[in-house]
Amino acid sequence: MTAAAPPPLPPKAFLAPNSAELDGKGPQRYTSRKHAFWSGFRHAAGAPAMVLFAGMVGFGAMAKTNNIDMWFTSLSSLLMFALPGQVVLLDMVLSGSSVVAIILAVTLTSTRFVTMTVTLFPQLHPRDRNRKLYASVHLLAMTAWAVSMREFQAIESHHRLHYYLGLGILCWAISFPATILGYLLAGLVPKWIALGLVFINPLFFLLTFTEVKATINRVAIILGGVLGPCFYLLDRDSSLLVSGVVAGTVAYLIDRQFLRRRFKDQSS
Repeated sequence: MTAAAPPPLPPKAFLAPNSAELDGKGPQRYTSRKHAFWSGFRHAAGAPAMVLFAGMVGFGAMAKTNNIDMWFTSLSSLLMFALPGQVVLLDMVLSGSSVVAIILAVTLTSTRFVTMTVTLFPQLHPRDRNRKLYASVHLLAMTAWAVSMREFQAIESHHRLHYYLGLGILCWAISFPATILGYLLAGLVPKWIALGLVFINPLFFLLTFTEVKATINRVAIILGGVLGPCFYLLDRDSSLLVSGVVAGTVAYLIDRQFLRRRFKDQSS
């Protein structure tokens, strides 16, 4: 007599990257990689694309009001595809900083992509983790990362890459025309609205990220919100980086030392 199969986990349950439930031994969310790709594309066509579009429009308008060349501005969206880094680039160009200083500042601003990469891509199927991923990394942005981290929990590992590609390609493709549109509409958009559009993207990321292992992420977000202004008073140039490192590290230690241990005690 065989044992009854365990009930499937709910869609939002957290699963490890190599969970058997998502490798053909449980309910399949997608029937093929093509299905996963177009599903990611459709998901991007909703709130993620609209939020990113608004942010790039705001960036283009901000560049126009500061008399930065349109093609320089729009190509930064196409080639960098990192709105915070683009804002830093714009600010340092306006301040007349040297090329070396600009490179260092933009690099430091983009260090978040290291942690985003090492947390997202190990969740892909082993056969998808190859040299071709270097091209896929360019599609990684806050929006695509947050949505992928949330949705990967309910997607079979061999379909995750194509879901991410569908999501990322659309978000990347609209960044270039959105920046040009914002540049052309700069005279019609008040400056305070343009600045507000730039901050819509991080706000969307913040709200989306709370759904990924919500308890500990909310702890990290709250700590970052509290520590950010404190570190800003000490040194505004490094406050964002330092507050993120400190808040994330403290949240990680709380998760490792208390939350996971309490979960294990309850399970045993």
